[in-house]
Amino acid sequence: MAARRGKRANRVRGEDGASVRRELDTKLGEVLQSRGNANTVFDILEYLESENDGHVLAAIRTCSKLFESLLEKRELYIGDLPAEADGSSGSLSAEEKYKVWMRHRYNSCVACLVEHLHATSSQVQELALCTLMKFVQVEGKFPLESAIWKDSYRFPHRLLKRIVHGLLQEEKDSTLLLSRFQEYLEYDDVRYYTMTVINERIAQVNRGTKEALPPIFLNNVFGLLSAINMPVEGELSNFLLGQKEKEDDWKPAKLKEQKKAFERVWMGFLKHKLSVSLYKKVLLILHESILPHMSNATMMIDFLTAAYDVGGAISLLALNGLFILIHQHNLEYPDFYKKLYSLLDPSVFHVKYRARFFHLADLFLSSTHLPVYLVAAFAKRLSRLSLTAPPQVLMMMIPFICNLIRRHPACLPLIHRPSAERDLTSDPFVMEEQDPAKSRALESSLWELEALQNHYYPSVVRAANVISRALSTQENDVSELLELSSYEVGQTGLCVHTGNYHINKSLCCRFLVTNSS
Repeated sequence: MAARRGKRANRVRGEDGASVRRELDTKLGEVLQSRGNANTVFDILEYLESENDGHVLAAIRTCSKLFESLLEKRELYIGDLPAEADGSSGSLSAEEKYKVWMRHRYNSCVACLVEHLHATSSQVQELALCTLMKFVQVEGKFPLESAIWKDSYRFPHRLLKRIVHGLLQEEKDSTLLLSRFQEYLEYDDVRYYTMTVINERIAQVNRGTKEALPPIFLNNVFGLLSAINMPVEGELSNFLLGQKEKEDDWKPAKLKEQKKAFERVWMGFLKHKLSVSLYKKVLLILHESILPHMSNATMMIDFLTAAYDVGGAISLLALNGLFILIHQHNLEYPDFYKKLYSLLDPSVFHVKYRARFFHLADLFLSSTHLPVYLVAAFAKRLSRLSLTAPPQVLMMMIPFICNLIRRHPACLPLIHRPSAERDLTSDPFVMEEQDPAKSRALESSLWELEALQNHYYPSVVRAANVISRALSTQENDVSELLELSSYEVGQTGLCVHTGNYHINKSLCCRFLVTNSS
């Protein structure tokens, strides 16, 4: 047999694509026409192992037609499949022996297609995936299990499990293939059963190593998890396998059960050690794509508080999730503002998450019930940092600080303190103190903003001049200032000042208008 396959493989390599397709079509017709031609299936399957991608693609299409037809005609053995060696047993009829034999050929085809999910050719990968998912659909209609299921709720869980395991490779990035699989995750039944087998795959890989899980594998798992778009509400009715009648206890049809599966798979994933880059990716989507779909979002408290304590960009990204837990789920975090205060250092001006950080900081500091010492500490620390901040950041920071003062009139002495010291050496404020209660900010003033009135950027000078007049009660809208670039700030310096000014003729900065006397 091995010699026969070797000769066959050599001849296959020498054939052109058109002749191979014609030969496969001929052999397909022979197999479907008569059981006496069953051995011809071997010739079709051998093309799946060709080194020529074109031949493999043609063979995959042929196998798809062949086994879809055999499944529909019920010509594959149904139930617990006997070993192939037992297929010749006298206890089986001739028809049963044929069906056992052909079922093994089908299994060989599936195994080969799963291997092709790792192929170097993206075309081969994609066609193998689509064919396997077609088999999932056809097996659902014509199940190979002998259990008595209702027609509308048969799902080939074992086949889907092999596909998911094939997608979650340990040493090869599956990003492109996962993006193709995402369209199948829109089906409620596929989504549910996929989530149930991801944890099994993680456990399987984890058993094979005493070290941390392979980074590529974890990235693949994240890619699959992040591709899941959970339904928000309403009845679930989008199934890959047609639904003919209602069954109350079928879990994929229940949003509550989908959320439980979603929660379990994410918690199972997040308990493993993640790289810094993957940590960031999770935190970036956590508040929009994960927390809203968990049946119990408070289970993320440990993960988020641990992330918040890491420091740097990780802490900045954890703010979104913590904001949801604090305001929607009554999370108590006694040192939250102390930690937020400690995040204010020069590095925060240069991370790509700067806009997100200041947007959330503005939300957290919006309450008028915050202690005066706390607001004063934030305002003073930002003022001190402004001495070395780039111009585009200053255009956001100055109105940000003014908003804090507006919300808390008790902080006005920071601006209008006649006897305040005007330099670093005599300022009572303790910049190095990480506890805002001990910073002595209320004893100081915002002299740094006055110093910015001598800045080399005209637009920064105009912004800093606000403190020389009485502050209006209307807050500045800083949302449009969060993403300012240095180029845009330069453009503002070229504009003619008429009470307000524009950035690239569209971005309006209103704080000069609202604070003019």
